[in-house]
Amino acid sequence: MGPPAPGMPKMLEMLAYFGAAIVMSLIGTMMILRSKSSIGLDAPDGRRKQHEKPIPRLGGLPIFIALAVCISVSLWLGRMRLDEWGALLLCNLLMFLVGFLDDLKPLGAKVKLMGQIGVSLILYSLGVSIDILSNPFGAGGLMLGWWSLPLTLFWLVAIPNIINLIDGMDGLAGGFGLFLSLTLAFVGYVSIKPDVMLISIIMAGALSGFLFFNFPPAKIFLGDGGAYLIGFFVASVSLTSSNKGSVIAALLVIVIALGVPILDTAFAILRRSIRGVPIFSADAEHIHHRLILLGYSKGRALVAMYSVCVVLSLVGISILLTKGIALPIAGAVLFLLALGAARYLGYIRSWSKLREQISHTLTRRRRLEHIRAHARVLEFDIEQCASLSDFSDVLRHRFRWIGFNENRSADSQVVILPLKSGLQCELHCPLGDGLQSDWFHRADVFTGLFERCLELWGTLPEFVLPQGSAPIDDAQTHPETHETLTTLS
Repeated sequence: MGPPAPGMPKMLEMLAYFGAAIVMSLIGTMMILRSKSSIGLDAPDGRRKQHEKPIPRLGGLPIFIALAVCISVSLWLGRMRLDEWGALLLCNLLMFLVGFLDDLKPLGAKVKLMGQIGVSLILYSLGVSIDILSNPFGAGGLMLGWWSLPLTLFWLVAIPNIINLIDGMDGLAGGFGLFLSLTLAFVGYVSIKPDVMLISIIMAGALSGFLFFNFPPAKIFLGDGGAYLIGFFVASVSLTSSNKGSVIAALLVIVIALGVPILDTAFAILRRSIRGVPIFSADAEHIHHRLILLGYSKGRALVAMYSVCVVLSLVGISILLTKGIALPIAGAVLFLLALGAARYLGYIRSWSKLREQISHTLTRRRRLEHIRAHARVLEFDIEQCASLSDFSDVLRHRFRWIGFNENRSADSQVVILPLKSGLQCELHCPLGDGLQSDWFHRADVFTGLFERCLELWGTLPEFVLPQGSAPIDDAQTHPETHETLTTLS
């Protein structure tokens, strides 16, 4: 047995750790910005990434360094105990590395998911788990038994991905991480867990320093490493902040505080499932995109989402302070927030015409499935073609059947499709077919086909190469910022 846990840290001590974390994070971020390195740059793609020049996405590194240094000092001073926090700190390092390696060179969704599950399994095997679902209203609880493993893994994997999903706007994920860290610090204070309070204050400081350079317009991005670190930190520390092996009000506080990103994730999954596009595919219809389409500036949209996050954090804290009595109120708030957001943001155009809207969306889904079927057949056709000329004839015929136009015209929209080799394809999608918001999804299904064409013949059919050097109108290359609010569909 080690020495008894230290008492609650004094205000001056907390401010010292908070300030030290801010300074280290600031210095680390400035060093990355001044290095002018080409490593880890996030280049604009003319699609979802619309910043003007390449921006480093290594913002998670200074956050992690500030966190690690301050925690090391607290361990040396005896404010935290390595036997209690060693496993959690190790796994936070590993989760950060999973995302950071992807920032340096894309690993792919499956590899990252396997890495996340692996790190979560390590933490579970080291004794950090959810074993009992305790009653937030009083004594008693439900022993989970073998369900402890899947529930713990879900908690530890879901939250990092939720944070990463909302990291599509300058300052958003970092700001949410700051509020969640402060919420965890309050939970540690109420639960008389000084180490939880201290480590959360340190994380809040590290994020504050980073946010100086991440507010719109961002000079540096959080990256997957930073998003995974924030999410896994919140998930793992919230387990530690509750009683050993139990899920009590402390975890419910985090669930309520995560209301906005959870809602955004739910909307994304529902939207993509109904449309028939991959759940993990990127789009420009997250809550912050919708607010901007409604006329909000980036700054106003950020303040609006911060405000909701703060309110939900306070609602979650009320569960802790009232020992669960406020839980029904919190549930009602989340339900009303979901309904109001769906209508206000335009995901649902009219409650009275919801059935018609869903029917229209399913029609769009069948159209996309039809295009995917043609793309799949073309992948077989290309292997049977003896020359690029033969393939061009087949592709031209298929494109006419699908509905693509062969050349630029007044009744078509240009969609640029980048390939791994650096070449670009130019597809001409028809206007007036009700699928304008699916331009990129329609074009993306042909990426593998064109990559194979380059492997076989070293070039592409002439009619899919960019035509001339005439500039393309911004509304054509960035339709997601010009289209009207669409709805669930």
